[in-house]
Amino acid sequence: MTDSTLEKVAEKPWLDASLPAKQRAELLLAVMNDREKVGQLIQPFGWMGYSRQHGHTELTEAFKERVRQGDVGSLYGTLRADPWTGVTLATGLSPEEGAEAVNDIQRYAIEYSRLGIPLLIGEECSHGHMAIGATVFPVPLNIGSAWNVELYREMCRAVAAETRAQGGAVTYSPVLDVVRDPRWGRTEECFGEDPFLIGELAVAAVEGLQGDSLDAENSVAATLKHFVGYGASEGGRNAGPVHMGRRELLETDLYPFERAVRAGAASIMPAYNEIDGVPCTTNRELLEHTLRVEWGFDGLVITDCGAIDMLAGGHDTADSGRDAALQALRSGIDMEMSGEMFSRHLLAAAESGELEPEVLNQAALRVLKLKFELGLFERPYADSRRAAEVIGCPEHRKLARQLAAESVVLLKNDGNLLPLPKQIGSVAVIGPNADRGYNQLGDYTSPQPEGHVVTVLRGLTERLGQERVLYAPGCRVRGESREGFKRAVEAASQADAVVLVMGGSSARDFGEGTIDLRTGASLVTGEAISDMDCGEGIDRMTLGLSGVQLELIREVYQAAPDKPVIVVYIGGRPVVEPWVDEEIGAILQAGYPGQEGGHAIADILLGDVNPSGRLTVSVPKAVGQLPIHYRGKRSRGKRYLEDDSKPRYGFGYGLSYTTFDYSEPTLLGGQNRISLEDITAGETVTVSVKVTNTGDRAGAEVIQLYVSDVVSAVTRPASELKGFRKIMLEPGESREIQFSVGAEQLRYIGMDYVPVVEPGLFRLKIGRSVEDTQSVDLTVGE
Repeated sequence: MTDSTLEKVAEKPWLDASLPAKQRAELLLAVMNDREKVGQLIQPFGWMGYSRQHGHTELTEAFKERVRQGDVGSLYGTLRADPWTGVTLATGLSPEEGAEAVNDIQRYAIEYSRLGIPLLIGEECSHGHMAIGATVFPVPLNIGSAWNVELYREMCRAVAAETRAQGGAVTYSPVLDVVRDPRWGRTEECFGEDPFLIGELAVAAVEGLQGDSLDAENSVAATLKHFVGYGASEGGRNAGPVHMGRRELLETDLYPFERAVRAGAASIMPAYNEIDGVPCTTNRELLEHTLRVEWGFDGLVITDCGAIDMLAGGHDTADSGRDAALQALRSGIDMEMSGEMFSRHLLAAAESGELEPEVLNQAALRVLKLKFELGLFERPYADSRRAAEVIGCPEHRKLARQLAAESVVLLKNDGNLLPLPKQIGSVAVIGPNADRGYNQLGDYTSPQPEGHVVTVLRGLTERLGQERVLYAPGCRVRGESREGFKRAVEAASQADAVVLVMGGSSARDFGEGTIDLRTGASLVTGEAISDMDCGEGIDRMTLGLSGVQLELIREVYQAAPDKPVIVVYIGGRPVVEPWVDEEIGAILQAGYPGQEGGHAIADILLGDVNPSGRLTVSVPKAVGQLPIHYRGKRSRGKRYLEDDSKPRYGFGYGLSYTTFDYSEPTLLGGQNRISLEDITAGETVTVSVKVTNTGDRAGAEVIQLYVSDVVSAVTRPASELKGFRKIMLEPGESREIQFSVGAEQLRYIGMDYVPVVEPGLFRLKIGRSVEDTQSVDLTVGE
């Protein structure tokens, strides 16, 4: 240490970077007063703390006063830009300006608060940092459909680098909710319906976001959300009650969170919902016993925005705001995200003696510990030059394009309509999502500069040339206007092939105007027109196409007899349209593929990329089948009066431009029996299968391992995903794929609510989807 550093450490021993983070936090906590301790638990809206004036940041007087008094410990969404914040391209900050603004905020906190404690800057980064200029990757539902864990880990490294480059230190992701009902508007934010798959991606997210060390310049703290059961709400309604038994909670919804916690996640966010009458925000059994005692979590617990308010006005489990704030803190909450319950009530409760000192100290200690772990006391400032270089860089755009391409699912391809021949004369690109950039990005997205998003129309036009592409929007996602039908029908009748880009939208009002359906030209009007039919708070009663989209598809189809007609669904949840499934020859489910989605979809349509996406949410034939997730019990029945209970497209399903052959799976060494003693001691068996590309194109295949416990003391799903591999095979190439099977794959939550492996028969199934497998039997002996 230098002499000046030694002097600082002598005066402020918590600045000694050689000490463990917790010890440093304890040293700092010992000199803090109650107001400063409460302040560490408070997180105002960051974008409200400053304005941009004459090319530089001006902190508001109200914010500066809060900092001087020690009344703020963190900021939410300092760089967030979207219609909710009111931050636009005109009023927002470039990557370099954003880093400078955060530096100004941190500098003021360090120089003008009594103890010089830096602020925790928390940002939204579900599929890219929600700031102007950041790379917009495909949404998590697409990430699940890609089944590429390593590629997602790489994406998380990119997101962390872009976020930390501007001074963001915590991200409120990943979302680990298990989807039960895709009518839920936040389905797009989830990886799918299977806990094992989500668990694999959860670990990748923690490793990718947090890197080797939280204090590195390209690492951020991951926040797991929403803990727990949020994806199982009543009727698919956001934040609705959850009706779930303890066993299902343990082996399904808690599983991905446990995997991520054991991978080292730094933070966790309870869900809005209640489980069996207890709001997650005050569920001490979950927040203290499960999370901290059983799993050993020692990180930060932060509420969702407004969750404490809901205790007194929604759940009605608190009789006042003060009661709600105290309940939350005593239950294990450490920080309130952007609410006012802590700031209004905790200090008075502490001063009156109502709030126990040890409860306040514990929460403040956890906040301070995370700040030390992030290296904020040693490196509080961002490098604005690095921000300009890293954010939205070509390498990240390339990664976004690859992820988008790998996430697209080919649902149908009768007669090998796809790929389209490159020498095709002309293509009509029709539909409300053909050239609406925001419609392919998903919720939690920032304003996009002109040309930043590649639409399907642009992707095909760049590949084929403008003279070979005819465009007509036809209709909006929502609304009853059919005035664009005529132009769409004309385009279809003139073209050699038709690509209908339909689906949904989670785009909030970014002020981009609307479209003249008769000409396809953009219109800027004073009228606010929303096509949003998905996203947070936008739950549906149906899964059909909104508006008059189905009518448009029918009319275009009739106008293009004997021509290839392809439907591309862009949206945040599965689409259920039986007529389209039965009549249209080729269907792609593209989800929200992000800023490079148009390139990725064009690559697939023209055959430069072989589709390899596989479904992670089952698609029903009708909404009356819901819930239809594949992990339902054997006893749930075979059929309805009208039809059987099978989905239209099952979990793990997806077609390719090539074909794959699977050998019968075998157990290495013919070991079809293993003792219970050996299994519980950690022994495994190896199941093997040979996969061959029998087509004439290179392609990626997702080999999936499912396990079925044939007879068990507690009822089990017919099949459970327990492993998968995504491999690329050249034409004629074969590869042997092996999976290890041991206690981890065979156990379940038993009668006494602890994991158990029972002796008996297990069926190991390997194949292309849950409904297309071959099996080999394994017996676990007494």
